[in-house]
Amino acid sequence: MNEKEIAELRRRFRPEKSNITHIRGCFVNDKREIVSQFDQSLALMAPEETEELLAVLRRTLSGALGKNLIDIPFDTHQVGSGDDQSLLIKMRDSLLADEDAVQTFFERVVQALSLETHYMILLAHDTYDVPYRSTDGARQDDASSAVFSYILCSICPVKTTKPALSYYISENKFYNCTIDWLISPPELGFLFPAFDDRCANLYNALYYTRNTAESHQDFVDAVFRQPLPMPAAEQKEAFESLLRDTLAEECNLELLQSVHEQLSERIAEHKEAKDPTPLTLPKHEASQLLASCGVSAERVEAFAARYDETFGEDAALPVRNVVDTKQFQVSTPDVTIQVNPERSDLVQTRVIDGTQYILVRVEEGVEVNGVNIQLQKPAADNPENEAHTQAVEYRPVDGDGGIDQNKASAM
Repeated sequence: MNEKEIAELRRRFRPEKSNITHIRGCFVNDKREIVSQFDQSLALMAPEETEELLAVLRRTLSGALGKNLIDIPFDTHQVGSGDDQSLLIKMRDSLLADEDAVQTFFERVVQALSLETHYMILLAHDTYDVPYRSTDGARQDDASSAVFSYILCSICPVKTTKPALSYYISENKFYNCTIDWLISPPELGFLFPAFDDRCANLYNALYYTRNTAESHQDFVDAVFRQPLPMPAAEQKEAFESLLRDTLAEECNLELLQSVHEQLSERIAEHKEAKDPTPLTLPKHEASQLLASCGVSAERVEAFAARYDETFGEDAALPVRNVVDTKQFQVSTPDVTIQVNPERSDLVQTRVIDGTQYILVRVEEGVEVNGVNIQLQKPAADNPENEAHTQAVEYRPVDGDGGIDQNKASAM
């Protein structure tokens, strides 16, 4: 699925557009026991409550592709004959009315998932008359190209409020508010089948995880029996380690500045082009990028050789998973410098009289703890100093008295 297709489905989760008639679910305590189950008709709920419930479900289609939203393909043998995929089809085709299928699904999730808190499993079914789009992309609401029938699962932590003193204006009295249960945004969930090319794709599901560092592989194993790609946070760490280990002495601040700049430009161009397909970085493009940044052929070859070993053959990393366009940070064990990513050129590394320094070129005022300070001016009797641009020097203190280039992170 691409961003446009996901956005099209997200717009469905509003009372006036949705065909969802009821929500099935269960409440699971922190001992992994199903305490209660429900089949809630939306028609019997207040409009405000219906809107809130649909908003919770809609969050399962939020986040970034490749980070929070992950495509899960089924193996060919699973489609039509696999127990896991056929269970999802039974729930969808019965409009969540197949009691055995729903109960089996609840049991699988509860046995596999450990959230260390109370949570709710929410299941919804929707049918969408997909509007026809002409070749120029114009939408024709009065003409339907297909009917997309799907289920959405949201797993939401449930937290308790703390007792508090409350004042009721209408009664002019104080009351002690008791503990209440609040549904939190989804921690994980999925859409089945996928909405690929604006049609149902029974060979794929779209999986959601709120925390990009935690993929909940146990849940995925129980429901889909498929491996997940490396979590986004781990991809970033692995990519940074790969650069450090294979580029060795060539992995310096200037290189990381150049890599960060070029990847950020790619993201900006992709966004400006409004291309709905995810922007990825396959091995050959990553190698070409390093070569264009001045990395030697020997080091580029070492990087390429380790790429498949780290991420798998034919892997194409989402670019947003390996670069943070909103942050450029240079750090030592004792100093952390946050730099506007668009002005990373203000930071340099230098060796002065045998000591390594990080230099920050100053173009405007300097503040320390909110207080404007004056920098020391070059000595008048030293013409060479007068020609130098003012800079703030950071002399890092580590075991060797030098700068750890690996901590000069631009990713």
